[in-house]
Amino acid sequence: MDSIHVLKGRSMSIAKLMIAATAAGCLFAAGCVVRERPVYYAAPPPPPPPGPVAAPPPEVVAGEAPPAPVVEEMPPAPVEIVDPFWIAGWWAWEGRWVWHRGYWAHRPHRGAVWVPHAWVRGPHGWVLAPGHWR
Repeated sequence: MDSIHVLKGRSMSIAKLMIAATAAGCLFAAGCVVRERPVYYAAPPPPPPPGPVAAPPPEVVAGEAPPAPVVEEMPPAPVEIVDPFWIAGWWAWEGRWVWHRGYWAHRPHRGAVWVPHAWVRGPHGWVLAPGHWR
């Protein structure tokens, strides 16, 4: 009868050890959860007014690198735009990173080339080089 109590005691100890190991594994794994940062979307930009090009916006500097670009699906080009060109979305710094969705635009003149927005590392942070037609 003593041997039965010893076996029950050992199996109870092994069961407690397995429960403790499982709990420790769960706590360890819970600390390894990778959370994606939220994506904030801006309202679509209004179409540019016809006429001369406006003065460049003031320099925008961000203290941290922009996130990776958001993968977007291009919707079909609107039929009312002659010679449509897709302007890809880009990150803007507005106190936090905000994604501006891509949109279809009309080339200002035949052969115009779009130079996309780009963030360039500068001495005081990341500086926006705004997109523009060339």
